[in-house]
This record gives sequence, structure tokens and C-alpha cells, in this order.
Amino acid sequence: MSAVWASLDRLHAAARRNRWLARLAILTRVLLALGFLPSGWTKLVGHRFTTLPLENPVGFFFEGLYRTGWYWNFLGAAQLLAALLLLIPRTTTLGAVLYFPIIVNIFLITLSMHFSGTPVITGLMLLGSGFLLCWDYDRLAPILRPRPAPLAGR
Repeated sequence: MSAVWASLDRLHAAARRNRWLARLAILTRVLLALGFLPSGWTKLVGHRFTTLPLENPVGFFFEGLYRTGWYWNFLGAAQLLAALLLLIPRTTTLGAVLYFPIIVNIFLITLSMHFSGTPVITGLMLLGSGFLLCWDYDRLAPILRPRPAPLAGR
């Protein structure tokens, strides 16, 4: 298993030396943040996200979420926090970690509710979020790697 981790370390180090990938990481952070800022703000201040009628399954779904009250605001706050953390260089890894489960949920909602066209956008956002997690592999690897077994007698 250590050979796998060593291979991932080498691959990551080579990727981090590529200036085009570094620029792509910055661009991805900015674009992903821009994707969450308006929708997060809308939810945080308590406004509806869509004007679709209740007869439409998507409109019904969003109205149900909106009527939860504080949970709707919480979703907006989480989106805003993830977006802001992605924009601050010192907190980009934390932003990527927070962004990922949010966009996974949004992507799955767009698939399950049969949104037209939106799964493409949310799928690309999910792909970008995964790229950022891979980009920050060196910061996340110590958490993910299994710890060596303790020596007997210690």
C-alpha cells in the first residue's frame, strides 16, 4: 500500500510543478466561488431561489426547502462560507473540503429531479471541486493515509 501512496505523492508533485495546472486551480476556485455567492446570499437573506409554480416538481421541491425557514438560511450560509473560504488563499483547502459535499448534494438533486441542462453545470462544478481536492492532496493525505501499526510492547 505504501507504493500506492508513493506513486500518488510523485504524481501530485509533478502536477504541482505545472504552472498551467496552478493557474487552473486558481481559476477553478474563483469560478466555483462565483457559482455559490449569489445562490448562497439569496438563501441566507431568506428569499426564494426560484419562481417556478408549485405544480412543477422542481418548484414544489424548492418551495419545501424554502419553507423550512432556518434550514434554508443555513444552506445559504454554508454555500457562502464555502465560497469565501475558496477565495482566501490560506483557507482554500478547507473551502474545497466544505464545497465538495454541498455540490455533491446539489448535483444529485439536479439528477433526481430531472432538471434540464442543470446537471451539466452542477456536474462540471463537482468535477472542479474534485480537482481542487486533488490539487490539495498534499494537505489532505496525512488525514487519509492509514497510520502504521504501533510496535509491540510500546
